[in-house]
Amino acid sequence: MSTEVRVPEDLWEEDSEAVITSWLVSEGANVEDGEMIAELMVQKIQHELHAPASGVLTILKDVDDVVSKGDLVATIE
Repeated sequence: MSTEVRVPEDLWEEDSEAVITSWLVSEGANVEDGEMIAELMVQKIQHELHAPASGVLTILKDVDDVVSKGDLVATIE
């Protein structure tokens, strides 16, 4: 069963969109629960995205993609 990796709803206050600035882990890599896997930029502020579970990462959004709160960006199997 896979675990969804979504942009957190409480990462920033405004309803602004974010940009994925980097994936710190490659597609298909094993990640650990709580590991930092990506960075998001919101209004010139860098935010960290952490793995919500351990397993193999499947990336669904690319670097420079614009995302909103709650958007599905990856899965972990």
